[in-house]
Amino acid sequence: MQMAYAHHQKGESSIPQTEKELFHSITKSHELYHTLLLLMLELKTFSEKRIELRKEKKRPSQEDLNPNLRFVENELLVQLAENKELLAYSEKNGSPWVNHQDVVKSIFEVVTQSQLYIDYMETEPNNYELDVKFVAKLVEKVIAPYEGLYSIFEEQSVYWNDEIEFVISMVVKTLKGFSKEIGDAEKLLPEFKDEEDYDFVKQLLRKTLVNQNDHMELIKKFTKNWDYDRVAYLDIVLMQIAIAEIIEFKNIPVNVSLNEYIEIAKFYSTNKSGMFINGILDKIVDHLIKEKVINKPGKA
Repeated sequence: MQMAYAHHQKGESSIPQTEKELFHSITKSHELYHTLLLLMLELKTFSEKRIELRKEKKRPSQEDLNPNLRFVENELLVQLAENKELLAYSEKNGSPWVNHQDVVKSIFEVVTQSQLYIDYMETEPNNYELDVKFVAKLVEKVIAPYEGLYSIFEEQSVYWNDEIEFVISMVVKTLKGFSKEIGDAEKLLPEFKDEEDYDFVKQLLRKTLVNQNDHMELIKKFTKNWDYDRVAYLDIVLMQIAIAEIIEFKNIPVNVSLNEYIEIAKFYSTNKSGMFINGILDKIVDHLIKEKVINKPGKA
């Protein structure tokens, strides 16, 4: 969506250039995914170091000598710290947090001051399901809203701030999907599920851009009762992509495509975009079926 939008707005980019930019942005999103997972380990390590430093005080208190280890012994964080794929990624690429320990410290302070953390520290250990829920909520409700995180991401990559909400949802999905029994062999999300997934991304972009004019004619035909110039341009781009997917990918049911783009519109465009796109695409699909351009299941 973002690449198609940028391609249409710039005008001078070739399809191969836009395609190269698309795959680069996907790679950067995958980097951000690992960066957020590694942040959880940095917070665990920071907490462990702080506990050790307090023990080394000249006059340590009873709390310093007998610290609450609930966070550092969180079973999901321990499992994540031993994860083979994450360790291999870190060994190959290094930790993105090495030169940003001040940010790690700031995030840790935000975490420890949150009610979520305070309540969790009072819970009983040896509860894997509770530990998973806590870490997932910590990412979603405490770390994700922290503004200081966005400035460091902006320094690292121009792509990261645009993708962060989606990537955070993927991190949360990954953490919730962990199983205690699988241990350090738990799989992380790959950049692409398989070769078919890669080809889908490539072909969808190409078919959207190559057939832009034809798709625009369809959209204009079925928005003739609307003030076309006032239609959000992002809605037009989303409908172009949806039409490309509906026509070109025979194995994807029509309703799956329709529902997907309606949800994307709700998230990225205006409040009324979902309803608007639903109405226009529904008419376009009926027309394509009537003209025998498409013949596949899924249209209720």
